Amino acid sequence: MFLTPFLPFIFMFTVGFNFTLRLFLRGRRWNFKSQEHGPGGYPLVGCLVSYNRNKHRLLDWYTELLSASPSQTIVVERLGTRRTVVTGNPENVEHILKSRFENYPKGRPFSELLGDLLGNGIFNADGEPWRAQRKLLSHEFSARMIKAAAETALAAVVGGRLVPALAQAADGDAVVDLQELLRRAAFDSICMVSMGIDPDCVGVGGGAASCWGLDLAEAFDAAAGISATRGTAVLQAVWKTKRAMGIGSERILREKLALINDAVGKMIKRRKTEENERRAQPTDFLSRLISAGHSDTAVRDMVVSFVMAGRDTSSSALTWFFWVLSQHPEAEARAADEAATAKGELSYGALKEMPWLEACLCESMRLYPPVAWDSKYAAEDDVLPDGTRVFKGDRVTYFPYGMGRMERLWGKDAEEFRPSRWLDAEVKEMVKVSPFKYPVFQAGPRVCLGKDMAFVQMKYVAVSVLKKFHLSPVSVVRPVFLPLLTAHMAGGLSVSVTKRKSETNPPNYQET
Repeated sequence: MFLTPFLPFIFMFTVGFNFTLRLFLRGRRWNFKSQEHGPGGYPLVGCLVSYNRNKHRLLDWYTELLSASPSQTIVVERLGTRRTVVTGNPENVEHILKSRFENYPKGRPFSELLGDLLGNGIFNADGEPWRAQRKLLSHEFSARMIKAAAETALAAVVGGRLVPALAQAADGDAVVDLQELLRRAAFDSICMVSMGIDPDCVGVGGGAASCWGLDLAEAFDAAAGISATRGTAVLQAVWKTKRAMGIGSERILREKLALINDAVGKMIKRRKTEENERRAQPTDFLSRLISAGHSDTAVRDMVVSFVMAGRDTSSSALTWFFWVLSQHPEAEARAADEAATAKGELSYGALKEMPWLEACLCESMRLYPPVAWDSKYAAEDDVLPDGTRVFKGDRVTYFPYGMGRMERLWGKDAEEFRPSRWLDAEVKEMVKVSPFKYPVFQAGPRVCLGKDMAFVQMKYVAVSVLKKFHLSPVSVVRPVFLPLLTAHMAGGLSVSVTKRKSETNPPNYQET
């Protein structure tokens, strides 16, 4: 007991000794002012002081450091976390995501952060479990399946709920939170596609949204947010201790996960009963997983991952898309004109033939990517193409948010919204850009299987809204980009809605 007062000092000495020994064994010479290219630091604590000073603007801080680095790569070391290599170099990104793919799995530290929420679903899995799920999911994103989703779920939710909700707001001069509305609509549609159920979260025509659906959607929100903040903790031991004790945010996470698991579990049980009675060909993702013989746990993990990906990424991208267009009236007018060419029911083919709309979406996601950064963990020692050393166990992060703002990648106007950079001036078709320069949908073996479906969903919503409405943000203050598992707009996006006039603008636009 007499050692109790000295325990903090013993702990600090142990950490400091291990930290110094690790540096020595790696043959690295400590420098008080810098660690390779990266933030300045000090013995023991590394860059902890400057990290905490910039924690409120971490994305911009990292972007500034990467832009100043000759290699577009920085090394970050701070007390309580693993050595982290952050890169915005396309050659490094290709090396990580493709050339040395097997050396950069998600890794145990990442799967531990999200394991309670995603289990062993595809976004949290490595090795053979990942390959098996990848193969299974690839069948879900065929052109036929995407076309069917556009003609059913999107038509019902966007045409039957989202558009009427905006029309009500326009008629009543009401202000709506567009981000929340888009997230509810995305949750309805992805649940229809993945589980064959309708949470009915939008609620129009004077009716209230489903309480059950809203509770489930809120549980997904809270669970994702808390899981994401685990990764930003100054000391990982803090959230692990809270989880072990069942207190604070970890107690809330446990409650929300119980609600999610109960809802999905009941749906699995009900669907098994229905399939046994009908013995019909399965029509939704959940039914096909069950018919394939997967365990209830595996089905739960895959469905939750499917819902998380399909809901948050598209609604995040669309929220920023509509805000950016509101700041560039000529780009919005041109997009509205292109949307107006779609007559009657929106078809898969019509959505594919809208290059300006797609260019605006790509440009918006370049500046405000749904996933601001993505991390892997090195399985073995390695050297990146730019010469940066990577050690076994290091966290290796590529950074779409920062890459989208780098002059070396996009030119002097990198921070400007200019959709024309995505279009060939001669043929008016989309310019092909390396996915390693623009890794918004990842690249290599883990490239997003749902990329085409995401574009169909986003275009469907954009066309449906732009044809009929003009959206004006209520606040003139620039919104804050909040990077959780997927990026959100802090505080939502409050807009006033007005019905668009039927006349379209002249077709001779200046370059935007």
